[in-house]
Amino acid sequence: TLFRSGINMSIKLSKNNLCINQIIGQKTEKIVIEGDEIVPDVKPDILNVVSANGNVCIYKKDVQDGKVKLDGSVNVYVIYIADDERAQMRVLNACIDFSKTIDIKEVKEGMQVECRAELLNAECKILNGRKINLKANTQVTLTAYSRGNIDYINKIDNADSLQLLNESISINSLLGSGTTKVYAKDTVAIESTDNLSEVMNVTMTITNRENKISYNKVLTKADAVFKVTYLTDDNRVNTANATIPIMGFIDMQDVSEDNICDVSYELRNILIKPNNVEEHSMHIEAELEILCFVYKKQEINMIQDLYSKTKELQYTQKNVKIIRNKEEISEMFNFRKQEKIEEIGQNKLFDVSARTTIISTQIEEGKIIYQGEINLTFMYQETTSSRIGVKSLVEPFEYTVTSQTITTKTKIETNIEIAKQDFIVTADSNVEVKIDLNFRLNLSNERELRLIDNIEEAKESNRETFSIVIYYTKEGDTLWNIAKKFGSTVDEIVKVNNIENPDVIMPGEQLFIPR
Repeated sequence: TLFRSGINMSIKLSKNNLCINQIIGQKTEKIVIEGDEIVPDVKPDILNVVSANGNVCIYKKDVQDGKVKLDGSVNVYVIYIADDERAQMRVLNACIDFSKTIDIKEVKEGMQVECRAELLNAECKILNGRKINLKANTQVTLTAYSRGNIDYINKIDNADSLQLLNESISINSLLGSGTTKVYAKDTVAIESTDNLSEVMNVTMTITNRENKISYNKVLTKADAVFKVTYLTDDNRVNTANATIPIMGFIDMQDVSEDNICDVSYELRNILIKPNNVEEHSMHIEAELEILCFVYKKQEINMIQDLYSKTKELQYTQKNVKIIRNKEEISEMFNFRKQEKIEEIGQNKLFDVSARTTIISTQIEEGKIIYQGEINLTFMYQETTSSRIGVKSLVEPFEYTVTSQTITTKTKIETNIEIAKQDFIVTADSNVEVKIDLNFRLNLSNERELRLIDNIEEAKESNRETFSIVIYYTKEGDTLWNIAKKFGSTVDEIVKVNNIENPDVIMPGEQLFIPR
């Protein structure tokens, strides 16, 4: 860009381009998904409901101006007592489809939106022996990202008559983003004495996440860990565990191993069924979508302000937010507790489902304090019958993550994974609870910059002519602002007033300002 400065010389502006990615909107909303379910003809009537649990799948996201439309389903496993002479346990697998629109005023069509959905609890009401009403209480958290390219002036050639305020800034610029679908598929063996009749509950977690960058690709690796509680043909309850490796590739130009990856996994669909080919086994299949952002750490030089000692210049500025000090922290919290549960006693413990909830976060300099709860649901053999009993407990916890990069202004995204869980029934009717929680924190700091966009010489000048002026400093003054106001320079003011530290001036100081 060339412009005539009015001082018999042309000044050439050099501009660079910067790609930035910002979290422009985040919203957590609780959604109630309700529907009626008919008991299939092959299953007996429902006498009493024991428990209901399941998973939330989001298979489509439609990002529009000011809103995000979600299409998904809730897969609920309803364990019930049959209304027949044997009063056996049976399972009804219900799938409730839903479509929900969530308003986020900042979001625009084409933006990337990350979605985290979880089932808080499921309520089941018996309408009659062949029909139930299901109410799934879910929670959805949406994070909307805005990607933009900005031009900034980083150099002015032939600028001898100009005073420039330069700053070198460390930022995390966006190199690229992308999505891919991956599948966790496997045939899982169960006990050789078991013939799988019905699936009672399924939990899935993503652990051991790893990202590698090479040859313009991002390689994502993780383990999908499944725990399947099932009912056998002879009405016994058992559990099968499976760890299935998953891997995905995302094409992305100009990425290198020094870059920073942000990767999230979203469950789109899950299917568990008996394997008709091999005996004593089940088929597990889950579809996941991976969302990936890649950032580059770089030092950039920006001109924050400028002026001419001899001419009035006009220029426009724009405010932009940039990301700095991006970092991921992973820490393991070992929760240990012993609970006396009289109802379980010495009976067999079939399954325990665990879910974590963050109640509050307190961010301080150098640390963040989490207050949360672990919601536990125990499924056990009742003492007086062959039926299943259910006991729920809420275990509060507090955990502190420390890091020198955490400040009160740090943006923090937290994801808690249940890495490992173990429950042991002791001889005195106590249950030893051992749960390992992996805290995954995504940290970043934002800074707002005022970038010079365009420069031209003013047609008229209101600057007064003088050789020197006496000025008394005020709160918020800097030597740069004073020099700019009177057409002087910081170096000249420092020299005339014998200032030792140009960065420190106190209100009320008398300064001689030379022209």
